[in-house]
Amino acid sequence: MELKSKLYLIDEQGEKFMGIGVLWLLEEIARCSSLRKAALVLGISYSKAYGMIENLEKGLNIKMLERKRGGSSREGATLTKAAERFIVIYRTFHLEAKERLEAPYEAFVEAMESVVEEDDEHKDL
Repeated sequence: MELKSKLYLIDEQGEKFMGIGVLWLLEEIARCSSLRKAALVLGISYSKAYGMIENLEKGLNIKMLERKRGGSSREGATLTKAAERFIVIYRTFHLEAKERLEAPYEAFVEAMESVVEEDDEHKDL
């Protein structure tokens, strides 16, 4: 048995706007300097990636991307300074939150082990 947890930020309407997938998208945009290329690397459609960024910007009320238009490639996006800081803050929060689940989970496992040891009726399951 192991623990798996997912963390999301939700808006006032209870809609998710931030999770690990959005973090990965932001990090990939930073590497590729392109929303389209980041979506391709992550295996999601451009429209889905665009929507993820749009939802994040609305949820936080912060502009995340500087979009470049024009030129022969007609694509390009870089993270704003706020987005760069957000990535660091969210990554730290995410890791700390996951680490804090370890102690209660270990206590749960220990408690369950004693329950199983005491349950003679179902030893052969």
